[in-house]
Amino acid sequence: MQFKVLFSVLAGLAMTGAAAQAAKVELVVEYPYPDVFNQTHQEIAKRFTAKFPDYTVKFRAPTPEYEAAAQQALRHAVTGQLADVSFQGLNRQRIFVDRGIAVDLTPFIKAEPDWEQSGYSDALMSLGQINGKQVGIGFSLSTPIVYYNMDLLEKVGVADDALPKNWDDIIAVADKSRQASPGTHGLHYDWEITGNWLWQAIIFSKGGAMLNADETKVAFDNAIGRESIAQLGRMVQNGTMGNFSYRDAQQLFVNGQLAVLSSSTSRLQHIESQIGDKFRMVTGYFPVYADKGTVPAGGNVAMMFTKDPERQKAAWEYIKFVTGPEGATLMTQSTGYFPANTLPIDDPKMLAGYYDANPNQYTAVKQQAWLTGWYAFPGENGLKITDVIHDHLQTVFDKSAQPQQALDAMVKDVQALLN
Repeated sequence: MQFKVLFSVLAGLAMTGAAAQAAKVELVVEYPYPDVFNQTHQEIAKRFTAKFPDYTVKFRAPTPEYEAAAQQALRHAVTGQLADVSFQGLNRQRIFVDRGIAVDLTPFIKAEPDWEQSGYSDALMSLGQINGKQVGIGFSLSTPIVYYNMDLLEKVGVADDALPKNWDDIIAVADKSRQASPGTHGLHYDWEITGNWLWQAIIFSKGGAMLNADETKVAFDNAIGRESIAQLGRMVQNGTMGNFSYRDAQQLFVNGQLAVLSSSTSRLQHIESQIGDKFRMVTGYFPVYADKGTVPAGGNVAMMFTKDPERQKAAWEYIKFVTGPEGATLMTQSTGYFPANTLPIDDPKMLAGYYDANPNQYTAVKQQAWLTGWYAFPGENGLKITDVIHDHLQTVFDKSAQPQQALDAMVKDVQALLN
């Protein structure tokens, strides 16, 4: 009798243990920018595991920015420690396709019976497509915008409904503001962000490109490139823009000592929280010039790296959840980014009415009409090219080189890395 009881208990324990082992999948997930996304990812994971109790989520220590995120994932590919789901910058997807790391999500999408009604528009999905493969799905998207201190600008006749529409006008009103309010500064252009994002923005806004069609030659060695680098030079020419780091410029702005700041919409919530009621701030469009002018989308996508079929099932459920209506709503409300899913915007339980109450965030959403991809340079030197562009832009803003000299040197060095 005792033997039977013992056998039943052991058998029961074995079955319970086997079932638990079969059911539980611990997803390894990595993401960048902890100061922006820690709270967001933790809350999304909490809701995901409540909905899918057979899955758990283990986060790796987040990386400080997109370049570090890409480098870490590449190291893990060598050591066999790739995450199951990785959030990577839009302009860093390409390297994972070139090296065979990214999993094509097309078969998973085709297996979804109601994908067309899931809120993933063709335009937004295109941001995760590389060489004909759907390797990423947008999680958090941003565009470059312009932040205005209206308390300072109203003193020089600028109104909310008549914000400047091109860089020369922005520079002019910023300089007028600086002179009208002694002790303040005019403008900061966040050229450092991710190395070349705002360089791409000013080129794309005029209908330009980074490289030619077959990606063998620099394409901004032309009138568009010369005018763009000259505009950057005019920002610092008369002291309208000082040689500040973004951190210092942001502090000046939130303290009411800087009239105009151009950066990513992803900075918005942090900036608004620091301003409080010190002054009235509004956001405006990033200037677009040509009929074919665009602005590059920033932000990151969810990518699948695991090749294990069982882990892929769990990873796909996680990717759908974080980029779907619930994850997109949480992300939008806790950051300055806008969602890559259209369903929450009109849902009264999610984001309907949210943008009415937060018009500064709606600026970036309205710029979707002229959104384009964040360009990734090809080949093994893709990351180095970003560094080269950053270094030459630095010489414009610290005035160690004339703008045209900086452009010539940039073109030469980028072309050498392409070759």
